[in-house]
Amino acid sequence: MTFINELTHFTETPAVRMLLNILDILLVWFVIYKILALIKGTKAVQLLKGIFVIVIIRIITVYLGLTTLSWMTKQVIDFGFLAIIIIFQPELRRALEQLGRGKLFARSSMQEDVEQDRLIAAMTKSVSYMAKRRIGALVSIEKNTGLNDYIETGISMKSDISSELMINLFIPNTPLHDGAVIIQKNRIAAAACYLPLSESPFISKELGTRHRAAIGISEVTDAITVVVSEETGGISLTVNGELHRDLSLEEFEQRLRKAWFGDSQDTKGSSIWTWRGGKK
Repeated sequence: MTFINELTHFTETPAVRMLLNILDILLVWFVIYKILALIKGTKAVQLLKGIFVIVIIRIITVYLGLTTLSWMTKQVIDFGFLAIIIIFQPELRRALEQLGRGKLFARSSMQEDVEQDRLIAAMTKSVSYMAKRRIGALVSIEKNTGLNDYIETGISMKSDISSELMINLFIPNTPLHDGAVIIQKNRIAAAACYLPLSESPFISKELGTRHRAAIGISEVTDAITVVVSEETGGISLTVNGELHRDLSLEEFEQRLRKAWFGDSQDTKGSSIWTWRGGKK
């Protein structure tokens, strides 16, 4: 008891109490950050926005004295905790799984560098193989804007990225070769996905469906999209509304690394497409 009393007295001193309050605030913000990172790119984001709207309506109705609407929003909030558990069940389960595996916290910088090199090498090797053999390919890589709506149009995979798997997905006359492969959180989320086609009249007529889909997805998201032309074997890349065509393998690797893992300011784009010489 003496030790507990001394510890209590120590934590009640002004300096220690201030440090504990700061630590408390930092931990709360860290938990909020991890929750937001966990649900980013999922439909839970929209549901979370809906919850904020209900809370704001509740505050306004109380302030204005709108009795009936205030009562309704109060009932929604009172039973909201149970509803949140049900609605966010997949996200909560994933968070608990990551916590149990010790993966909730970020990797070290060295591990991230090794993983980035592996991903770039796998993408470059698969693109090189398909370009030499003129195997058409369309790969979209999610960044900040979620691609779940497009992932749902394809066949779920949730697989690690490897050059062998990427090549097999686009081999002609196989079940998954038609459509786009979408990469989410450095994993292959789905194959045979449908991407929106650009309707811009300024796109060259020589570009086919794959290039139009690559430009289309870049118009509505910040995704990086890789295209291999079936007609010429040309390698193209769309980043932030810009289409870079007929890239050499070295140029492709550099641009992909910069866009995928580089500084966001380095990949800041514009609404004007950059055309490179050559045909599709």
